[in-house]
Amino acid sequence: MVLGKVKSLTISFDCLNDSNVPVYSSGDTVSGRVNLEVTGEIRVKSLKIHARGHAKVRWTESRNAGSNTAYTQNYTEEVEYFNHKDILIGHERDDDNSEEGLHTIHSGRHEYAFSFELPQTPLATSFEGRHGSVRYWVKAELHRPWLLPVKLKKEFTVFEHIDINTPSLLSPQAGTKEKTLCCWFCTSGPISLSAKIERKGYTPGESIQIFAEIENCSSRMVVPKAAIYQTQAFYAKGKMKEVKQLVANLRGESLSSGKTETWNGRLLKIPPVSPSILDCSIIRVEYSLMVYVDIPGAMDLFLNLPLVIGTIPLHPFGSRTSSVSSQCSINMNWLGLSLPERPEAPPSYAEVVTEEQRQSHLVPMSAYDDFERALQGPLFAYIQEFRFLPPPLYSEIDPNPDQQTDDRPSCPSR
Repeated sequence: MVLGKVKSLTISFDCLNDSNVPVYSSGDTVSGRVNLEVTGEIRVKSLKIHARGHAKVRWTESRNAGSNTAYTQNYTEEVEYFNHKDILIGHERDDDNSEEGLHTIHSGRHEYAFSFELPQTPLATSFEGRHGSVRYWVKAELHRPWLLPVKLKKEFTVFEHIDINTPSLLSPQAGTKEKTLCCWFCTSGPISLSAKIERKGYTPGESIQIFAEIENCSSRMVVPKAAIYQTQAFYAKGKMKEVKQLVANLRGESLSSGKTETWNGRLLKIPPVSPSILDCSIIRVEYSLMVYVDIPGAMDLFLNLPLVIGTIPLHPFGSRTSSVSSQCSINMNWLGLSLPERPEAPPSYAEVVTEEQRQSHLVPMSAYDDFERALQGPLFAYIQEFRFLPPPLYSEIDPNPDQQTDDRPSCPSR
């Protein structure tokens, strides 16, 4: 008898989304099929699957141990999230080349279903970094007697969801800094920078509205700029390796001496990036918005505002912070609403309650003689009358305006 051959061995996932991409989260059930195509008849000991999820870091550093002596120090660490094995055909032992217990697979295409559940505990989001990665995969192994096993590995993606509609991620981020330039015995005026963003949490594809004011009281020409940075941190054997990468940036107009520039919601779009990884013990991925002033011949003046890149976007009406705690100049068009320049006065008392309605709700006081005597006073009559008293008159002018003064010093005249 002529034995057949394995033409193909593939793995397909039962996707849970419309994009037909295998993406899962903690607690989800991962299911799929191992597809086997053979030409002719083959005899098989077993068909197994092995699913695993783990984070791993690795980097090397050169060390100097004295004159003419150097060595390389390796740093590695690994965290396993799950390890699942299952047998689709056959038995456990693969080192036995006996003819007993073999399964015959006929020519054609065959499908073998598999299924396993991801742990309910938080999983790190799939990630590929400079010195480490977080990977999830399924491997199929076909074992036959007297032949090398046929193996195939296929990865799938796991997202540990971060909902930016949480109070901590909806809070505004702001800061202020100032820098005075010195050159020998001469001191110029200060350069001041104030910046604010509406919230801490964003999702890829969103644009960050930057509100900033840059005041240049120095003698130099400066340039305001902003940039989003991704910071990858890897941990192993008590050491840490950090990689910082530019994600997106923008540049403002050059600012001459004595000038001020204001950004009223300058937009900086977040490109497609990996979500923040905050729950992995050996890999951490964080983001920040740096608003800074480029100063020729001196250290830049900068503000770092922390960001969290999430997976669940902002609900249309989920952010009360955006309308309450932001500056008055924040554009409300993203909600599809527009605020009137002048508030509309409320309706008058006569438009709401007519005199007939008021009189009809007043109960004759003779009906309450006994109750009044029990109360020993006219309190109940006062309550009845007060029920339909008109409210205080509405005024569009605040009778007690706040006295606000601008104590900020201006640039000295030149």
